[in-house]
Amino acid sequence: MTAAQKPIRTRVAPSPTGDPHVGTAYIALFNLCFARQHGGQFILRIEDTDQQRSTPESEQQILSSLKWLGLNWDEGPDIGGPHAPYRQSERSDIYKAHTQQLIDNGHAFHCFCSNERLDALRAEQTAAKASIGYDGHCLSLSKANVAERLAAGESSVVRLNVPRPAADAPASERLCTFTDMLRGDIEIAWEQVDMQVLMKADGLPTYHLANVVDDHLMEITHVLRGEEWISSAPKHQLLYRYFGWDMPTLCHMPLLRNPDKSKLSKRKNPTSITYYERMGYLPQTVVNYLGRMGWSMPDEREQFSLAEMIVHFDVTRVSLGGPIFDVEKLAWLNGQWIKALPVTDFVAAFQQWITPEYLARVASQIQTRVQTLSEAVDWAGFFFAGSVGLTAEKLQQKKLTPEQVKQLLQLSLWELEVLPQWDHEHINALMQRLSEALGWKMRDVMAPFFVTIAGTPSAPPIMEAMAIIGPDMTRARLREAIAVLGGVSKKETKVLEAQLAAFRRGESLIEAPAEG
Repeated sequence: MTAAQKPIRTRVAPSPTGDPHVGTAYIALFNLCFARQHGGQFILRIEDTDQQRSTPESEQQILSSLKWLGLNWDEGPDIGGPHAPYRQSERSDIYKAHTQQLIDNGHAFHCFCSNERLDALRAEQTAAKASIGYDGHCLSLSKANVAERLAAGESSVVRLNVPRPAADAPASERLCTFTDMLRGDIEIAWEQVDMQVLMKADGLPTYHLANVVDDHLMEITHVLRGEEWISSAPKHQLLYRYFGWDMPTLCHMPLLRNPDKSKLSKRKNPTSITYYERMGYLPQTVVNYLGRMGWSMPDEREQFSLAEMIVHFDVTRVSLGGPIFDVEKLAWLNGQWIKALPVTDFVAAFQQWITPEYLARVASQIQTRVQTLSEAVDWAGFFFAGSVGLTAEKLQQKKLTPEQVKQLLQLSLWELEVLPQWDHEHINALMQRLSEALGWKMRDVMAPFFVTIAGTPSAPPIMEAMAIIGPDMTRARLREAIAVLGGVSKKETKVLEAQLAAFRRGESLIEAPAEG
């Protein structure tokens, strides 16, 4: 069977290291549509080789969010398939065998360079305004020397052996050329390609090795991914060549942008899928809007379903201009979908949004505080609201200045963004540590959170409320409060980042560092 005759197989491979990102859904949507339009298969693979940041909770959120959107897969970690396992952390032996194959053939090598040497090398290259990258220091080590150092237990990584053709070599040798479905032929000089780490010192692969090995073994025929991976294509092409495999067809999608044209980021736009779910957006709206990111229906209509997108999908209609993810336009589109729903469907959507489980958690917090059921609206409203109507006046505190409130909220936000487990216990532990580090009483630390989260100083236990409304909504309200207080300037960010580093080292912030 020729490559052209092979069944189309695409994949999405998210890392479970945080909230499920709309960018993941965007890439998943286009991979799904391409596969379905050609009668092919769509695979979900979990890239969890970053063991320090990957969590089961994040993986489950990714799976739940994609299912909520209706972006269902044919093979994956939850349903299995002929190419299992679909978690990279469960495929270590596969990567080790392929790494050894590369080493044996001279296509990869052990590198024993210390972090200090690599930092110094990077500093020298930066000062000389040269390309940043590994200099091949360990490439010439003899097999005997390598074996001796490994036997002694010396730490090492495995790097890719990238060709370094002479400056007067023919262009065909000096340039890596590959074809992109949207961009045509792309050329990148081999001298710009770093000798990438393939296997880390902990025995786990980097994205580059695992991606290539898995895509081949899982018979992926087309890779639709973000354009930030264009510079990595030569490394991947080289690995395919070294293994003697055919490379999948590449298609680098344009990145989602904020309205100011910057790369979509949570500091400027809510980026978590679960945020939009909690805000009451319909899943068909989010899919519809993501489908319009750089693509359009042949008849240019704005509102269409996933099934309609699949029928009419043509990847060549994707525009390379950075698509703008505008929350206001998304809200408008959601309104159009809601207005078009029959009342019975609207009621059903509302019931699906306020699940019995969520309602029970909210009820447990307000039951002892109400005398009539009608009072539940006042006590529980913030659990369901998108915004709680924050103002600078509401955020004023007797014991803290506005700058101290902003400092507290920003430091808390940064720490809550990396909180490994989202529950009352972990939130409380973080707040206790912040209180001690700042030298402030716990009640003074928590006072701004009542207003930020509930919109009022009188509310149910606020840390329990944060656990209930979830990380996405909590962080969104913290960002809103910081913005209401004037935001954080570049100078303030530098100071606060220094305080954050001190806090993470376990140091006191009573006399916080003034310089970054």
